[in-house]
Amino acid sequence: MRRPSVRGHHSALVDNGPVTSELQIDPVRAPDPTDRRLHVCVVCTGNICRSPIGEQVLRRAVADAGLADQVVVTSAGTGDWHIGAGAHQGSVRVLSEAGYPTDHTARQLTRADLAGIDLVLAADRDHRALVKRLLAEPDRSKVQLLRDFDPDADGDEIPDPYYGPHQGFVDVLDMTEAAMPGVIAEIRRRLAERG
Repeated sequence: MRRPSVRGHHSALVDNGPVTSELQIDPVRAPDPTDRRLHVCVVCTGNICRSPIGEQVLRRAVADAGLADQVVVTSAGTGDWHIGAGAHQGSVRVLSEAGYPTDHTARQLTRADLAGIDLVLAADRDHRALVKRLLAEPDRSKVQLLRDFDPDADGDEIPDPYYGPHQGFVDVLDMTEAAMPGVIAEIRRRLAERG
């Protein structure tokens, strides 16, 4: 059984499992007019598979590039199915095996969040379209596909590994890491434009 399509989803009540004291529901990041750092947000469907991997990989790439003091990296989902949950066990496993942190709390991206985000990296075309619909025309250019930053990519989308074997999560990690040099170049370009 597939998760419901994001299209037409209007915050219907769903069973998200038991609620524990660990549940945290936070916005991606409230816009702070005094914070001059570039904010990059990686987006997928439920913020438990692809975008947590993207967030951790990008965070390390930003640090390795010496840009950690100039860039904030977050992630979010287009849907609300997993708000407050940790990352999917497949994401946790692949991140852990590759030496990345695994702490994560799933969030849903909102129109208000987008006011404080400078670059959105979407996992697939549906995510890109959904996020662009939340923005006015001039701001839509800040929404890009993550794989568009990999010149050797064999496609422009990162497939959802949610229902598949572990290899799907490994593939997501590989695709994400391959896009990092291009993403870092884009971040440097945007930082230079700011002056």
